[in-house]
Amino acid sequence: MENKQKIIVVTGGAGFIGSHLIESLVTSPLNRVISLDNYFTGKKENHIPGAEYREGHTKDIEKLIPETPDIIYHLGEYSRVEKSFDDVSIVWDMNVAGTFSVLEFCRKKGSKILYAGSSTKFGDGGMGRDQSPYAWTKATNTDLVVNYGKWFGIDFAITYFYNVYGGREISKGEYATLMGIFKERYLSGMPFSIVSPGTQRRNFTHVDDIVSGLILVGENGHGDEYGLGATESYSILEVAQMFGGEIEMLPERPGNRMGSSLDIHRATQELGWKANRKLTDFIEEIKSKKK
Repeated sequence: MENKQKIIVVTGGAGFIGSHLIESLVTSPLNRVISLDNYFTGKKENHIPGAEYREGHTKDIEKLIPETPDIIYHLGEYSRVEKSFDDVSIVWDMNVAGTFSVLEFCRKKGSKILYAGSSTKFGDGGMGRDQSPYAWTKATNTDLVVNYGKWFGIDFAITYFYNVYGGREISKGEYATLMGIFKERYLSGMPFSIVSPGTQRRNFTHVDDIVSGLILVGENGHGDEYGLGATESYSILEVAQMFGGEIEMLPERPGNRMGSSLDIHRATQELGWKANRKLTDFIEEIKSKKK
């Protein structure tokens, strides 16, 4: 008997993490992979051969995805902490209105949803969830996903990312990521600008490890609390010092949490996931390119 093809939708599929996820998913001939992206931070150059690409807002998912997916990996949200104070209406549009529409779509279609939550929810002893518009919407959405599971019986799993880095990060402009900026500044010989006090600690996790976790949770996970993070943590100052070079301190900014509680027990104990890539190796790879 011929195996049935699985229809997989990745929202934000042209973005940094989404494109890596699609790159892994399309390796199986049993997967039909569809990306839905509004290209707010996603890029057409991140398109992966073998996937289908639909352009549009997640609010319009019912019109843009007439198919009935087996699973939706919902990564397509606004995802910047400090900038979210300037973009609060965009954050609401993408993370509240957009995600509500995705959940309604899953309810009507009977699709499983894997929601990509944010570890900001656990920052600073639980205070992190209210420290920025971004953190609040992401934490609130995890509550909504759980309730959709209770109210309507939808199959769901929620993952939490811890400071993802790797290829295809945005390195320039106002939506650039920390490691993307540091890589760009190192290769350009520019000083590292660090928001004070610089002792903020992060569990930097390679995108390949995140993708392996997403697929494991998508296939076998059910419910909340699938944290995906490297066990090693480093302060922002320590990361800059690993690169070497001049450091300039910037004033403190709202929403910049000092630390986060890492909880990866469900992913490791239930699914056998672990982070294999090391930040130190990644930085050494970058440094070798400059020699």
